Amino acid sequence: MSSLPATMRAIDPASPGGPDVLVVVERPVPQPGPGEVLIRVHAAGVNRPDILQRMGLYPMPPGAPTIMGLEVAGEIVALGEGVATLSVGDPVCALIAGGGYADYATAPAVQCLPVPPGMRFDEAATLPETWFTVWANLNDLAGARVGETMLVHGGTSGIGVTAIDFARSRDMQIIVTCGTDAKCQAAKALGATHALNYRDGDFAPKVRELTGGRGVDIVLDMVGGEYFPRNLASLRDGGRHVSIAFQKGNRLELDVGFLMRKRLHVTGSMLRPRSVAEKGAIAEALEREIWPLFTDGRLKAHLFRSYPLEQADDAHRLMESGGHVGKIALTLA
Repeated sequence: MSSLPATMRAIDPASPGGPDVLVVVERPVPQPGPGEVLIRVHAAGVNRPDILQRMGLYPMPPGAPTIMGLEVAGEIVALGEGVATLSVGDPVCALIAGGGYADYATAPAVQCLPVPPGMRFDEAATLPETWFTVWANLNDLAGARVGETMLVHGGTSGIGVTAIDFARSRDMQIIVTCGTDAKCQAAKALGATHALNYRDGDFAPKVRELTGGRGVDIVLDMVGGEYFPRNLASLRDGGRHVSIAFQKGNRLELDVGFLMRKRLHVTGSMLRPRSVAEKGAIAEALEREIWPLFTDGRLKAHLFRSYPLEQADDAHRLMESGGHVGKIALTLA
């Protein structure tokens, strides 16, 4: 640790606001605690929760750094007490509770995954947040099975493209919604079975038509609001609805009689507040089930654009504009 600098560059807004609050400041280099590693960050992923945190709408869990950033890729430079499965110099990507927009970040060792062979750090930095989220919700909560059909909104978002890859890994059919015809074409090029432009009207009748009147097995929803009854109408009898965000509102109206008649399962989760042990179990499953697909080339990262740390404001503007397909990253020299 003595060879490491005392301070580092970081983005740690003093107050909520627009993208212009994302300025580089100097902060102390963190120290890894028991069970943690210190990572020299080469790249950090940019995610929708970062936007909400910047605006003051996504509270940090107790003890999390105020420095922004929920996923990183880089090389391990120090080990905390009790870490025996990783070594200094290992290239890793990691899900973290905060602190990613900085030259150095700590991560629980169990939440680190190896950088797939041949993958750049800025690509690897885009994997943890969406893959942890998709696996926890589609595999663990929804119990997605080979051959099933699912509906996912935001088909070209980070979650959307990851859900498409998840569906490909399970030989599932996936219907996505997007906001433009061009994005629908992009989603289909990435492997979506069908892509619907949600501006063309209610998607539920079209989903039922595409499934021969049966409906989908699973809906993965990050929209909420008025989408909720349409989602339920898109499900087959006994289908599963999983909420992971609520961009159009978290207050939902539920016709319990409809739910009972169709025997629907409605659930959801947040990733950030979950325990290190739970996230570690997800990481273990991903390394076993998904990471080999990156190694053999069946899956790849979906990096749309990288920005240097000093242009984090532009990265946030791009995400807010919706002008990207896949993920956005920040790079640190």
